[in-house]
Amino acid sequence: MSSSPAPDALLGPADVRELAAALGVRPTKQRGQNFVIDANTVRRIVRIADVRPDDVVVEVGPGLGSLTLALLEAADRVTAVEIDDVLAAALPATVAARMPERAGRFALVHSDAMQVTELPGPAPTALVANLPYNVAVPVLLHMLETFPSIERTLVMVQAEVADRLAAAPGSKVYGVPSVKANWYAEVKRAGAIGRNVFWPAPNVDSGLVSLVRRTEPLKTTASRREVFAVVDAAFAQRRKTLRAALAGWAGSPAAAEAALVAAGVSPQARGEALTVEEFARIAEHAENKEPGQQ
Repeated sequence: MSSSPAPDALLGPADVRELAAALGVRPTKQRGQNFVIDANTVRRIVRIADVRPDDVVVEVGPGLGSLTLALLEAADRVTAVEIDDVLAAALPATVAARMPERAGRFALVHSDAMQVTELPGPAPTALVANLPYNVAVPVLLHMLETFPSIERTLVMVQAEVADRLAAAPGSKVYGVPSVKANWYAEVKRAGAIGRNVFWPAPNVDSGLVSLVRRTEPLKTTASRREVFAVVDAAFAQRRKTLRAALAGWAGSPAAAEAALVAAGVSPQARGEALTVEEFARIAEHAENKEPGQQ
């Protein structure tokens, strides 16, 4: 007997609506809930995410379990992080009913993903999630920082957020999310998702973003916090030159100019032109570096 899940183990449109009705769940805008109702879409996400039989996958915001079940088909184990009380209570039963042979490889963490600092079982190797649009970037950055074992990430986010995350220096949409994601990983767009695969259908398009963690961290003597402080300052006033935008961070326009020149960056440049490596160099040359830093 094969232990692979039955072909109808995944959730279709009728299953999703039936589950939601049984639980009294109405998707809420506040939590950015849009449930995927198309089995082909979740299988496609798992395929693009390159989920392997030995992967330990963490999923954020599993909802009713559409993507969870597809991940369980492919991975060694799946840990889902869900903040919603009703959804968190129901998901283990859905997994047990539809994929009993995989239920022992599933764990649920009932928590806000932004508060999660540890997960049960082996360290996660991959993050695959349909992230709630209103918190997508902070959740993604928190998970990458907290779980350095995550090598590969594929997230579904609002299309414009996907564009921002994957933007290159010089692009109009290049900004804080682009630079910070790049600190951790090589980032690229990995496809588009139509509105009709969700219930309710969102009024925005969705995109997939792939992040492959850097095999070697950026070579810099500055800490992540120091580099991110420069990034935040540079984009807080993105129309200004870096000499002006970084004046508050450095202590004065002259100190900002000195740090920029020492880092080999033009004081007349703007933040949107700089790579994460250049931001790191600026952080290294701050006069007000934390004690103990070179």
